[in-house]
Amino acid sequence: MLITGVLLVALTACSTAVKIDGPSKQARLANIHYRLGVDALGKLGMLPKAFQELMRSNDILPDQPQVLDALAYAWLLRGDMKKSETFYLRAIRHNAGAATYNNYANLLNRLKRFPAAEKAARQALDDPSYPHQDLAFINLGDALLGQNRFDAAIHAYQQAQVFNPGSALVSLKLANAYARHGKLREARALYEMLVREQQDNRPAVEGLVAVLKQQHDSVSARDILTRFSQHTSVALDKAWAQNELDRLDKRSSR
Repeated sequence: MLITGVLLVALTACSTAVKIDGPSKQARLANIHYRLGVDALGKLGMLPKAFQELMRSNDILPDQPQVLDALAYAWLLRGDMKKSETFYLRAIRHNAGAATYNNYANLLNRLKRFPAAEKAARQALDDPSYPHQDLAFINLGDALLGQNRFDAAIHAYQQAQVFNPGSALVSLKLANAYARHGKLREARALYEMLVREQQDNRPAVEGLVAVLKQQHDSVSARDILTRFSQHTSVALDKAWAQNELDRLDKRSSR
């Protein structure tokens, strides 16, 4: 079925770039390096620069939770989940806020430690003033879905929709939850809406084709794949669509 983990959940702590507290020259310098590091995190090919600036900030003023959070995300981008978790836990020990709990929940979901991810997401949601409630509910939904608690996951994604009604990511997560729960009509309706709005959205097309196969609607599946193949400009996506069409042809010839 659809793999939704490839969709990146935004770094909520770093997106706010919270100012490091303190009137001293030391605090101001640490804040400058922190902001430079956060800026580099969002730019392609700038991860080494991000590490340099964030580590410099931490050297000047150690254990600032927002700096530790940003370093945790940097290690996640580098692919070192163990070091990423170490920095998230350090940030939490130094009184990090809801954003860090939410980012940590995202990491735990990637590690498939779903009960722990659920706990961290709920801790993020304990702060009603946290501005990224939709992302926290997404992480909660992912954690619940990972435990096969389908109704609770669907409810969490629906809560995310309340905070971000136009989010394609939330609709995709919700469609996937319906599909895994066996509610194929609801899943199909959401996937079809996404494909109409974003014809080159491969995860939505993948999900829709999987549902159509379960419904034994190979005609619609073939039509969706053909249109996707014609519309996408990504060579690997075209190859995937053609492979799926070939499989459908083999099925129909049996």
